[in-house]
Amino acid sequence: MTESFQCRRNCGACCIAPLISSAMPGMPKGKPAGVACIHLDENLLCKLFGKSTRPQVCSHLRPCYEMCGTNRNQALDYLTQLEQLSSN
Repeated sequence: MTESFQCRRNCGACCIAPLISSAMPGMPKGKPAGVACIHLDENLLCKLFGKSTRPQVCSHLRPCYEMCGTNRNQALDYLTQLEQLSSN
């Protein structure tokens, strides 16, 4: 992945599409794929960003063009496909 950039407001694709198997505040069993994390704010940005309670898998995920595309639908499609491929 190349060309890092900032998270897009009103996207949240990386907090919806993937399975998060590690515990986090309010979600002791993580979250299933395709379900919005409870830590998304009104702009679909992570309220745990920068905090030690943020799951490690989330901390390692970095926004980039390949993953995020040019809009939320592209990001959701890409991450949903990636999740499906990695769960097989």
